[in-house]
Amino acid sequence: MSTLHVLSHSPFTDSRLDSCLRICGAEDAILLCGDGAYGLQNAALQGKGVKVFVLAEDSHARNLPLPDWADSVDYPGFVQLCVDYDKVNTWL
Repeated sequence: MSTLHVLSHSPFTDSRLDSCLRICGAEDAILLCGDGAYGLQNAALQGKGVKVFVLAEDSHARNLPLPDWADSVDYPGFVQLCVDYDKVNTWL
C-alpha cells in the first residue's frame, strides 16, 4: 500500500524527515511543503530511492533550486498526489 508522506517542518529543527525516511517503502513518496522544502538540501533524500515532490510555491519562496531527483508540483498537483496514493500521512 503506497503512502504519500507530507512534511512541512524544517529538517534543521527536528528529526521528522529522518524518521520518515526510516519507514518509507519503495512505493511511498515524500511531499515537502512549507519549511519542509529545505529538505531539498538533504543529501539523504537523493540516495534513498523514494520519489520526492516539493510544493513549487514554497521552494520558490525560499529560493531553493530544484534538484534533478525531485519534482515540483503546484496546488492542483498536491491534490492529485493525495488522490494517487493509497494513504496520506502528514508529519505534524
